[in-house]
Amino acid sequence: MILRFTKMHGAGNDFVVIDLVSQRCKLRTRDIRKLADRRFGIGCDQVLVVEPPSRPDVDFRYRIYNADGGEVEQCGNGARCFARFVREHKLTAKKRISVETAGGIIVLQVRDREQVEVDMGPPRFEPADIPLRADRRAPSYSLALGEQRLEVGAVSMGNPHAILRVDDIDSADVEGLGPRVEHHPDFPQRVNVGFMQVLNEAEIRLRVFERGVGETLACGTGACAAVSYGHSRGWLAETVTVHLPGGKLSITWRGEGHNVMMTGPTAVVFEGTIKL
Repeated sequence: MILRFTKMHGAGNDFVVIDLVSQRCKLRTRDIRKLADRRFGIGCDQVLVVEPPSRPDVDFRYRIYNADGGEVEQCGNGARCFARFVREHKLTAKKRISVETAGGIIVLQVRDREQVEVDMGPPRFEPADIPLRADRRAPSYSLALGEQRLEVGAVSMGNPHAILRVDDIDSADVEGLGPRVEHHPDFPQRVNVGFMQVLNEAEIRLRVFERGVGETLACGTGACAAVSYGHSRGWLAETVTVHLPGGKLSITWRGEGHNVMMTGPTAVVFEGTIKL
């Protein structure tokens, strides 16, 4: 079949967005991999699928597939692109859009044509919610990697994140440590790995090794997780600018009992069709 798509990105985190409201298709794992392939397909970090809601209190269902074909719970940069997509494709005229994801309900607020604010819900620190194999919640956790031990923070933003504080992200061993932490047995569903450099209480630099993808130019949930973890440790203020390789995001978290708010840009790259 011929499938219409839109290529988008949020701070360099790039997506193929598929409208399954106005067109019908059952995407298989091999289809996702083909769409995401940067040599033989369109190329992206994640494939985002817009579907009709399965419950009456939301506007859409939002599904996220990593480049390896696996479905994941959440993607913050993708959520912003999702909001712009459904408005520009006239699937809704709302500026406040409620969507269901595998990680829970999120609310998208369109600020202008390119900037979207996302209510990402509360960060979750309990090991069972991440999930993480640990007896109880702790400020950090020690991971054994052969003879090496790493101290990491652990947060769920609807998907699991491990955060390593580093002195300099330019020299951080993202390619070496990223996959080893991602597949560590203490994270039974694998984990996204963030390498965070604190510049001051209102600014951090961040690189993220995403599970099933590798290092990406930006990760919205990773930025939320890093700021939440940093604020919980007393390193960061309530509102933080996160500098990622592909751009910057503004993250606000006021502490326990509050939701994380993320604001950042969206961009349309091109539109087209592909034969599956």
